[in-house]
Amino acid sequence: MDVNELFWQAPIDDLKKGYIDQSTHFTCLLCGEKVEKGIIYPQEGLLYEAEKMMQHHIILSHQSVFHYLNGLNKKMTGLTEHQSHILRLFYEGKSDQEIKEELEIGSATTIRHHRFALKEKERQAKTLMVMMELLKEQDQKEEPFVPIHKTATMVDDRYNVTLTEEQQLLAKLFPNGVGKELVRFPKREKQKIVVLRAIANLFDKEKHYTEKELNEVIKPMYEDYVHIRRYLIEYGFLDRKADGSAYWVKN
Repeated sequence: MDVNELFWQAPIDDLKKGYIDQSTHFTCLLCGEKVEKGIIYPQEGLLYEAEKMMQHHIILSHQSVFHYLNGLNKKMTGLTEHQSHILRLFYEGKSDQEIKEELEIGSATTIRHHRFALKEKERQAKTLMVMMELLKEQDQKEEPFVPIHKTATMVDDRYNVTLTEEQQLLAKLFPNGVGKELVRFPKREKQKIVVLRAIANLFDKEKHYTEKELNEVIKPMYEDYVHIRRYLIEYGFLDRKADGSAYWVKN
């Protein structure tokens, strides 16, 4: 199961920690990093057992679970950029007066209004979560959808694809298996997402690729590898340095 599936399926308590306890290791729900149990890890002159090492990883790589989640795009959080900024300041313990001065807002009353509006969103989110949990218990026939990758640049109806539809489409477009020749690159947005996700899963999430190395993975699948590479960036599956000297799977 990839990190996006783990993330969306994780209970709230695990999401708050940022990692999940699995049989032989702890897995970071934010990036997929794994820490094996039963090993002592030396780090900066200290020794960490596995769970402490995972907690250290969260801080070192993501600052905190809050900061990571707050950095996701609007389609993932439902927050405007301004709301995300204010929420971060609340999290950092700033007073209404300090926030007013930092944001150069005319009145602390405005800050209190934002607090109230965010509390209202919290109540709405809790209500929806309970309703969806009850729906899942009632609707046993519901077919699971392809999980949305957290770094998606656009989230809309193009992600309305079930896992069965995904498997059928991949079998049709990659008759010899993903990584082999792609029959055609689809024009329909839903199908593009499925193909790009499958290609992105071929890359090592811990590795930085040169453009040449990236092309070598894509070329056997599709002649116009530049086209595929551009879409992988555009749709938020991969990221790269501005000069194109390194590419990596976006987490």
